[in-house]
Amino acid sequence: MTRIDFHFNTPDKLNYACRIVRKAHAAGQPVVVYCSDTARLHNFDQALWTFSPLDFLPHCYAHDPLAANTPILLTSSADRPPSHHVLINLDDERPPFFSEFERLIEIVGSDDAERSKGRDRYKFYRDRGYALNNFDQSTA
Repeated sequence: MTRIDFHFNTPDKLNYACRIVRKAHAAGQPVVVYCSDTARLHNFDQALWTFSPLDFLPHCYAHDPLAANTPILLTSSADRPPSHHVLINLDDERPPFFSEFERLIEIVGSDDAERSKGRDRYKFYRDRGYALNNFDQSTA
């Protein structure tokens, strides 16, 4: 069963996601980042290039010809991307293929609208018996 981690009250969702991707990549865990909002996903793509001048995080979109050989994939499609261990959700809804991953990381910002949608996803997973781990970033 997929392990689900909720990181909530993140003040800068995209920057925080970059840090999570960097950590997973350093641990040798391939990552897929999902967001149906293509503008948000594009902003995240740009953030991966600029958030740390000392890190190179090899990434591309899941439909790219290099996707099979790239450890970090970005997708806005509901189609299942190539097999990877970790799925990071930057979307307001749950990823349609989350249960096919070993681990799902939900990143929830600190504004009321995001927290409300995050609660809805949390209830969905909880009601289906997934074990949920919570990480409050307001205390970090």
